[in-house]
Amino acid sequence: MEYLSFELPIKDLMEQYQTCTIVGEESGVDVKLACGQIEDKIIKKKKEIYGNLSPWEIVQMSRHPDRPYTLDFIKGITDKNSFLELHGDRNFADDPAMVGGLATIDGNRVMIIGTQKGRTTKERQKRRFGMSNPEGYRKALRLMKLAEKFNIPIVTLIDTPGAYPGLEAEERGQGEAIARNIYEMVQLKVPIFTYIVGEGASGGALGIGVGNKVYMLEYTWYSVIAPESCSSILWRNWDYKEDAANALKLTPKDMLANKLIDGIIEEPLGGAHYEPETAYQNVKNSILQNIIAFSKFSGKELESQRQEKFIAMGEFKN
Repeated sequence: MEYLSFELPIKDLMEQYQTCTIVGEESGVDVKLACGQIEDKIIKKKKEIYGNLSPWEIVQMSRHPDRPYTLDFIKGITDKNSFLELHGDRNFADDPAMVGGLATIDGNRVMIIGTQKGRTTKERQKRRFGMSNPEGYRKALRLMKLAEKFNIPIVTLIDTPGAYPGLEAEERGQGEAIARNIYEMVQLKVPIFTYIVGEGASGGALGIGVGNKVYMLEYTWYSVIAPESCSSILWRNWDYKEDAANALKLTPKDMLANKLIDGIIEEPLGGAHYEPETAYQNVKNSILQNIIAFSKFSGKELESQRQEKFIAMGEFKN
């Protein structure tokens, strides 16, 4: 388990607990009471730290190296061996930064699409840290259209620092691909449920983020720009990334207060990486509830609800 800088007090307590356990095993002395007291301290310290995270610390939590990624969530929420990954945009190439395919969740057919990061250095390079090229967004749109054809609900999982900013991506129409996805998604006649499971940055997230319902996990962020990039633009360096994170109002609570998302999915104490199965179950429960709730609406009603939802964002009165 890796620890972030603000988690170091927890690391110290965990090491004390491990030492206590080892001493008990090697000496044969009953150390249950002592170990139990350390466990209580660990829980207390976790509640203290994770209950008072700053926006920048939440950004760090969303990037935790042990945090489950999109494919982990797909495996955790779908029926065993039901996920059939589909590849290619039928135009240029297959983008490994964008994954998607058919699956069932408790017997309910769904099309799941999401941005995928990598664990190893080689995989990170291959998937470009979850930053999609235009062909990734075109693949996602192809799968969405396929889902609409067969009247299958769509689930999108977002974990990306943004769309890939390379020259070749711009040459192949990065902006157009994202804009096309947004344009097409608001017109789809099947329900779309969107979940930010890690980072939700910029057009990279919006390209698959137009849903009838949009949710954020507890330790994630969603914004037009990453704090480091915002700091770089405004102050010409990354030193003010914490100030940028505060100003961007990118936390789940901020987004819910501004009516930009529909709910917050609770994570285990300390984050999804502590108890992944609990995080998977919470997302799964939300998906199943929404499948039932939206099954009664016609295609036209689903389209209208989604359009009205996003049109209402940013309204203000003098």
